[in-house]
Amino acid sequence: MRWKTILFLLGAVLVAGGGYTAWIKLRPAGLPPGFAKSNGRLEAERVDIATKFPGRIEEVLVREGDTVTAGQILVRMDTAELEAQLREAEAAVNESEQQLDQAISLLAQRRSELTLAEQEYERSRVLGEKGYTTTEKVQQRNAAKLTAEASVRSASAGIERAKAAITASIARVERLKENLNDYVLSAPRSGRIQYRLAQPGEILGAGGKILTLLDLTDVYMTIFLPTGDVGLLEIGAEARIIPDAAPQYVVPATVSFVASDAQFTPKYVETESEREKLMFRVKVRIPEAILQQHAKRVKAGITGVAYVRIASDAEWPDNLAVNLPKPESNE
Repeated sequence: MRWKTILFLLGAVLVAGGGYTAWIKLRPAGLPPGFAKSNGRLEAERVDIATKFPGRIEEVLVREGDTVTAGQILVRMDTAELEAQLREAEAAVNESEQQLDQAISLLAQRRSELTLAEQEYERSRVLGEKGYTTTEKVQQRNAAKLTAEASVRSASAGIERAKAAITASIARVERLKENLNDYVLSAPRSGRIQYRLAQPGEILGAGGKILTLLDLTDVYMTIFLPTGDVGLLEIGAEARIIPDAAPQYVVPATVSFVASDAQFTPKYVETESEREKLMFRVKVRIPEAILQQHAKRVKAGITGVAYVRIASDAEWPDNLAVNLPKPESNE
């Protein structure tokens, strides 16, 4: 029994030793010096498609998940009331133009009256000097001439008022036409519709959100790194992203942002041990060219691991060599 026990224990030790040796040989290689890693989530730049003016939604032309291009019409708002205001403003332009014509005609009439009044006054003045008419008559003709001069000035001012009215009416027409353009909501950039927040027939106030658009050419992963790593990190440093949903792929990226303020720490940090707890937010952005090649695969919200090179002379290990799926056009 004793020998059997010894043999059993010896076999167990050999098996355990062999298993440990195999684990040492087969375990994944650790991250070499000059690199840092952190978990994160893919995010895309989000754009809210919202109304500029209050109104009723007439038509929503896209659904959630649709891919749209910059300038594509997404939503039409009800413009019946605005179109009526535009017709009214255009009618006001025509009316102002007619008033200008009338003011011009009135000015011509007033100038003719002034010419006659000046002639009559001059005739009366000459006759008065010779004693053939009374002073009272001369004064009456002078008063008539002054009245005619005032009428000419008033008619001239009427022309300026009519011109100003035309300018104001035209400006109102242009403003209403510009507002009509704002009642048609277009995609400010290419992307994918993430959420449809309102339906046709709903009445929204100014700034009411209708759609949420994700710009799939602006995708990044937000990670957090400790002080020691961030102190060596440069903007533009190379990075790699491995999505949890597709760990066989290694996506190249670039460090595009490093926060200037730390997070997850006390407001005041005095000791070295506390400073080691400082974590800084870092953005690792995927190149636009790669995103365009694989637009159908790009999805915001996917978790993964980002690796960043904090030493410029560090060589990427083989398991982090870039490995992308075939471009969609070739699939």
